[in-house]
Amino acid sequence: MPDGADLSACCGPFLSGETWPPTPVTVMRSRYTAYAMGDSDHLFRTWHPATRPAEVDLDQALEWVGLEIIEVSGDDDTGVVEFAAHWRSGQGPSRQDGAVRERSTFVRRAGRWFYRDGVDTRPARG
Repeated sequence: MPDGADLSACCGPFLSGETWPPTPVTVMRSRYTAYAMGDSDHLFRTWHPATRPAEVDLDQALEWVGLEIIEVSGDDDTGVVEFAAHWRSGQGPSRQDGAVRERSTFVRRAGRWFYRDGVDTRPARG
């Protein structure tokens, strides 16, 4: 959950389907929370039908440990959220830490925001 927020005050209503995230950044935060909680149904629901996979498979070995919103932009129909989602896997000497860094595009469809796609923004290795 973002910044250690209480689930009921943050993304709980979105994950339960009680309400829909009202902005691209709230969709992004709810999707991060869904990854952290293993809620593939919410990820599927918030993924644009034109780009979503037939199934959402989650990597159970990853523990999601923090979300950093880097930049938010957009208009009434398209939004962009750049973020870094931090993870850890394993324990002891085999423990690994990392981050998914992406510039995600969200589009409004029938009054609701959906994740459409994203571009990896990690620096190139070389």
